[in-house]
Amino acid sequence: MPDTMSLTDKLPHYARLMRIDKPIGTLLLLWPTLWALWFAADGWPPLQVLVIFVVGTFLMRSAGCVINDYADRDFDGHVERTRNRPLATRAVSPREAVLLAAGLALLAFLLILPLNATVLWLSLPALFLAGSYPFTKRFLAIPQGYLGIAFGFGIPMGFAAILGEVPLVGWVMLLANVFWAIAYDTEYAMVDRPDDLKIGIKTSAITFGRFDVAAVMLCYAITLGLLAAVGVAAERGVAWFAGLLVAAGIAGYHYTLIRERDRAGCFKAFRHNNWLGAAIFAGLFIDDLLRRA
Repeated sequence: MPDTMSLTDKLPHYARLMRIDKPIGTLLLLWPTLWALWFAADGWPPLQVLVIFVVGTFLMRSAGCVINDYADRDFDGHVERTRNRPLATRAVSPREAVLLAAGLALLAFLLILPLNATVLWLSLPALFLAGSYPFTKRFLAIPQGYLGIAFGFGIPMGFAAILGEVPLVGWVMLLANVFWAIAYDTEYAMVDRPDDLKIGIKTSAITFGRFDVAAVMLCYAITLGLLAAVGVAAERGVAWFAGLLVAAGIAGYHYTLIRERDRAGCFKAFRHNNWLGAAIFAGLFIDDLLRRA
């Protein structure tokens, strides 16, 4: 791609680098963050806090995507699904990608400045996790677990924003998110497994091998079990548990999509996790409405 391209010409490539055209990643970050905010506030959180976290989730997910493509720029061209990404095609330079990621992270940090000191301190490990995750695929057998911490760090930050601290249920919810991320990102990794084996990066789909489908379903079960325990500890009502039951039904549907390990089915299951997260939030939202009725 010629260096003489104007900024206007570059903008669509920057947008693709940030995955603006693929909001599923933002939603998978947003649902756990909303769980935390509604739990901590025992209902609707303050509007300012809600807006900050929604916008911040978009910014940090976008920054994470840019860093991910920067880290994988020498690999993506060899993977069928990623060969046309802007860094792989040289439509965007590595320097531009680093500057874009830094700018997005800076905007996210400026966004949380009105919040309390605990949130600001928690933003430091959140930034480190988001920036370092893409490189863990070189040495971690299950980098999806690390992704779950990075994707779920909005949970402790959400609790801290409302309560000024992170109670035990917040950390348990983060642990639940780790297992959820292993489940959905293993489905995602099952799509790329043949290519990942060729280029030598590590994923849970490769590590689990022929037990990949069983591992995904076990992770779903652990996720929902931990969230049920959180509901018991927080004395949530029947709607919360109904939401978890719906989520369990969705997980069962995912089994039908991934059991044959078909690439299209695995990718569909990954994207469908948006509805699993939404079902859990719907249960929480309705439960709060019923408690106030």
